[in-house]
Amino acid sequence: MSTYFITAIDTDAGKTIATGLLGKHFLEAGKDVVTMKLAQTGCTEISEDIYMHRQLMGQQLTEADFVGETCPYLFPFPASPHLAAQMDGREISGLALENAVRLQETKHEWVLVEGVGGLMVPLNPHVLVADFIEEQQFPVILITSGKLGSINHTLLTLEVMKSRGIQLYGVVYNHYPVSASEITADSRLVIRHQMDKLFPEALWGEIPLMDNLVQGGKIHLSENWFVF
Repeated sequence: MSTYFITAIDTDAGKTIATGLLGKHFLEAGKDVVTMKLAQTGCTEISEDIYMHRQLMGQQLTEADFVGETCPYLFPFPASPHLAAQMDGREISGLALENAVRLQETKHEWVLVEGVGGLMVPLNPHVLVADFIEEQQFPVILITSGKLGSINHTLLTLEVMKSRGIQLYGVVYNHYPVSASEITADSRLVIRHQMDKLFPEALWGEIPLMDNLVQGGKIHLSENWFVF
């Protein structure tokens, strides 16, 4: 049984797409895998990100999805989870999140947990996403891209992980949004250099641009991704 936490350099970096494509990669390799979302804001009935995971994986929504097992917190206001919870008169519990992950671990061999925003997003007034990852000791898959500003965001994220002793399993470089080719190439080079410097055992993957991502999306990974 293995669990991986998928985080990103910021909001809209491609966590959901990457999580769904990684789930698809597992399924095509014959693995028993489920994807999760810690919490989602801006929706009420079912997690839109979970729905995207299932589309990318070629699956239908499951009973676990409908009853909220795969996304334990939904909030209607589109904001940082701690604020969205506060506006809904609630507070996200780290223990409830842990229990949700453990439940899926009893049902599936592999669990992919998509986070919210980046590492330093508050889950509640006392717990950041990074705190939760550190406490649970999840290996992390970091999603980044070549958009302007990604070098700074990525290197800061890597430094936080290094200082906290959080394991970086791999980095996935998302080729969307499209940047100037010079920026894309340079960002890729700088990010990979820093990854190799701080986490020499970490692996590298890329999401290429696709015309029809849901139907034909692939993720290009190093040969030893998820091979034990």
